[in-house]
Amino acid sequence: MAGTLYICATPIGNLEDITLRTLRILKEVDLIAAEDTRHSIKLLNHFEIKTPMTSYHEFNKYDKAKILVGKLLEGTNIALVTDAGTPAISDPGEELVRQCHAAGVSVTSLPGPSAFVTALTISGQKTRRFCFEAFLPYDKKERDAVLFELSKETRTILIYEAPHKLRKTLEDLYDMLGDRSISLCRELTKKHETNQRMTLSEAVDYYKTEEPKGEYVLVIEGVDRETLREEEMQTFLSMTIPEHVAFYMEQGMDKKEAMKAAAKDRGVGKRDIYRELLEAGE
Repeated sequence: MAGTLYICATPIGNLEDITLRTLRILKEVDLIAAEDTRHSIKLLNHFEIKTPMTSYHEFNKYDKAKILVGKLLEGTNIALVTDAGTPAISDPGEELVRQCHAAGVSVTSLPGPSAFVTALTISGQKTRRFCFEAFLPYDKKERDAVLFELSKETRTILIYEAPHKLRKTLEDLYDMLGDRSISLCRELTKKHETNQRMTLSEAVDYYKTEEPKGEYVLVIEGVDRETLREEEMQTFLSMTIPEHVAFYMEQGMDKKEAMKAAAKDRGVGKRDIYRELLEAGE
């Protein structure tokens, strides 16, 4: 019989946050696949776990996943751990899980610490609806595209950031999203855990003189739906009706669908849109 892949969440700071079930599985499996074996050995030594380890990280995730899936198919039980938190969340473990499903290997997850969930719960921002963006892209074109999408996001936004990139990211967020509430959560579950709640403009000014320290989770207020609707309405009303219809057709709608969408945006009937298009010779 094939083995099982266990997704094992490990502490993001405080070692007491590991679950009893995770400790048991780490002891019982045949092999532990770790993002950084030098880091994970400290955790295993602390809990006197002697299970063999192998490295599985961003730079070997495709080829090593094939090897690990082969072992699983032979009956080996494997635990997957990351440096901190839940594997496969903004993590190379995503690829291993994908290959396991493709090969018919059983995958189960042992719930535990996750930095973005921990930050969300202490942020003071709205928690019913949220989106997790992880780290923003490095490529400027891709980064700008993601930031533009986030500028229209009505849900609470969560982003990871390293200290040496925090200032630039805060400036980019302020430029694209405008001045919104943000909670900057760092050193989560550790002795010097902090949650700074301020506006984006205040955060930009604050970190002009303060040195960012530790890994950050940024929890950002989503745009108000009514405000977004008003902004979109102003944009649409600045267009002619033919331009408005063309806007939707460029996004892949056929002419009938585009006319219906434009009519809804402008609060008029589809016949009014049709008449305007006829008069414009469209």
